[in-house]
Amino acid sequence: MTNLQARAAEMARAYAPHEHRPLDGYVVAMGAFGALATALAAAAKITGRPAPHRPALADVALVSIATHKLSRLIAKDAVTSPLRAPFTRYTEPAGAAELNEEVRDEGSTVRHGLGELLTCPFCLAVWVSTGLTGGLVLAPRLTRLAATALTATAVSDFLQMAYDIAKRKAEGGD
Repeated sequence: MTNLQARAAEMARAYAPHEHRPLDGYVVAMGAFGALATALAAAAKITGRPAPHRPALADVALVSIATHKLSRLIAKDAVTSPLRAPFTRYTEPAGAAELNEEVRDEGSTVRHGLGELLTCPFCLAVWVSTGLTGGLVLAPRLTRLAATALTATAVSDFLQMAYDIAKRKAEGGD
């Protein structure tokens, strides 16, 4: 273990003496997010595409719903479980094609921190919204098209759930 790793481990123990907190994993994730944001800003500058002074309300609504859907798709969907598998362990179904998974404790704290990120739709939302917002600057037509598909899927999900609830009520279920 290097001196830097030893100091990081000691800081984590001092921060949370009764619980494992993968602080260096979080630092890696924050660094990656900073790199993403910097890359998007650099790409906008290089291509000469300015950020809007005020994003259109329609774009904010579109990106908001698309962010919700893509974040849940990455963090919870059964089909995307191979992306999370190196960092998580399956625990049980969570209903409506979603899974509950626990973050793997073995291995590195970076793996643990990334596992926490990949299983948390709330945490992923910042990454997804940053990517979609950057896409609105760099490739607005393609981003709006992708966001429209994600938004339509999110609306469909809610309609499917509403239909299921209405059907159960009509059949006398709870």
